[in-house]
Amino acid sequence: MSRKTKKGILIGFDSFSILASGWIAYFFLNPYIALSIQSFITTIVLTIILYLVLAIYFKLFSKINRYTSIQESLAIAIYVTYAFIASALISVVLLKTVSFRFIVLTYIFSLASIAGSRIVWRIYNEHQYKKRNGHSAEQQIKTLIVGAGNGGSIFIRSLKRNPSDVTIVGIVDDDPAKLKTWMYGIPVIGNINDIPELAKKHKIQQITITIPSLEPKEYERMLDICNQAEITVNQMPSIEDVLQGKLSVSQFREIDVVDLLGREEVKLDMQQIATKLSDKTILVSGAGGSIGSEICRQIAQFSPKCIIVLGHGENSIYQINKELNRKYKDQIEIIPVIADVQDRKRLFEVMKKYIPDRVYHAAAHKHVPMMEYNPREAVKNNILGTKNIAEAAKEAGVGSFVMISTDKAVNPPNVMGATKRVAEMIITSLNEKGKTKFAAVRFGNVLGSRGSVIPLFKEQIKNGGPVTVTDFRMTRYFMTIPEASRLVIQAGALAQGGEIFILDMGEPVKIVDLAKKVIKLSGYTENEIPIIETGIRPGEKLYEELLVDSEQTDQQVYEKIFVGKVTEISLAQVMAFVYTLDECTSKELKERLLEFTNEKSEKEVDYPIQNEKKGAHVDVPKTVQTSY
Repeated sequence: MSRKTKKGILIGFDSFSILASGWIAYFFLNPYIALSIQSFITTIVLTIILYLVLAIYFKLFSKINRYTSIQESLAIAIYVTYAFIASALISVVLLKTVSFRFIVLTYIFSLASIAGSRIVWRIYNEHQYKKRNGHSAEQQIKTLIVGAGNGGSIFIRSLKRNPSDVTIVGIVDDDPAKLKTWMYGIPVIGNINDIPELAKKHKIQQITITIPSLEPKEYERMLDICNQAEITVNQMPSIEDVLQGKLSVSQFREIDVVDLLGREEVKLDMQQIATKLSDKTILVSGAGGSIGSEICRQIAQFSPKCIIVLGHGENSIYQINKELNRKYKDQIEIIPVIADVQDRKRLFEVMKKYIPDRVYHAAAHKHVPMMEYNPREAVKNNILGTKNIAEAAKEAGVGSFVMISTDKAVNPPNVMGATKRVAEMIITSLNEKGKTKFAAVRFGNVLGSRGSVIPLFKEQIKNGGPVTVTDFRMTRYFMTIPEASRLVIQAGALAQGGEIFILDMGEPVKIVDLAKKVIKLSGYTENEIPIIETGIRPGEKLYEELLVDSEQTDQQVYEKIFVGKVTEISLAQVMAFVYTLDECTSKELKERLLEFTNEKSEKEVDYPIQNEKKGAHVDVPKTVQTSY
């Protein structure tokens, strides 16, 4: 049935309801008062006309009636009331006399029939939905809700609007004032400590947390209680998940290790970022990776003209291209580019063709042990690849270039960190001349990325354990992928050129503590899934740093964003060193990289740099400042 037909039916039904209400009122009052037919007809016709005018003007008939709520019912009451008041006033003027008892009685009957019809229709639709999609009593998941506040209210209302296989048995809340109260027909039956007893009594199958502001310690407390009772624990989705279309309000989200770490949400300077990104062409390298793809998602919210998703992996670029096109096809041009940052010619062609306003360089080899075994690939991708894309951006006149770096670039003991440190040197040195502003953003580990330790822990737990930690003393800085991506975008908007931005990662987390949290999240205890120490892997550090002493600064440019002090080193000096690595064995290459990036004193070197275009050699000053 078309929307136009439905509107016609509603107009007809409401008009008939007012007319029928008038007849009922007329026959009810007729034995007691004399009411002329003229007065009856005038009042009813005026009321119908006035009601329809108000209802059509305020789009009352455009509402989806199967979702009628208190708000819609109140709107109906207001329009019916206005119509009858206006009708009564006009009738007094036209007829000089009018029966207010008749008008009041007709008003009551009309309001009951019009508003009641909407509520009955909603109940009928919900019943039909349950009939079509419902489950038997045995299939219903008996659920206990934690939180009788706003979150619980939103969740229960949404669940009632979208019937599912969930039956809410009751609510628990630690506020004693809420005990034995009711919310949308659901009773508050206890507090959190009562969960084991209530679960046994009501045969509860899952616990759903509906408190968005719950503290990490409270999450752990909840897990401890529910794990004892062997009950599944989940939570209502975050507002971010709902807005991005990942989940609806009534769907469940697993409690994540992020909830137990308690990372605070980052608030962006939306206006500042919008001026940098709106209606601009943005290129993201490594766009198929964890960070690169999330940067694309975050950028898309600021209405750029075009996003160029560049990457070497065909499938990953296909996936992010498909995702962005599904959401923004009619708003943003999405251009997938398959290209390797080691292919210098290809990068120059891409930059020349699209001339992006801004580049986010996330492409890199990031896995520490893998790069220890393949140091030459780390040099080719992380150093030469960065130089290629940065110089291509500079020649094309790109406005801003932001490189994603890592805390492993600080005092690097491994190849991956050393190559990222050299890449930072290249970026800051390229800022000397030209239109392009170059900056790097340095941060620690991201939770949920492909190289994250958490998927490994989950796999080990799934296989029955044990969970392996290389050293119980080892700590790392952690940040969520969305948080890191937002801060990268914010730092890019703040860039004036030549900076290394340092993201505030909060307090470092012991890897063994992280393992314990993942075990708890999985519903096990450490007695069931033991944690064992396996020894530090090649290239690993016990503790990560975000700054060396010479970079320390108190300059905070935004919440959670600092600027490190950069000691400049020319591109010629950096590349003079890099080109000496060509003839090195893997072992020598690693040793030279670590020596170069960790050296803090002046060192006499005599490395000729080869001009890439002409094949000639260029002399480099003998004294090279390698400290930073």
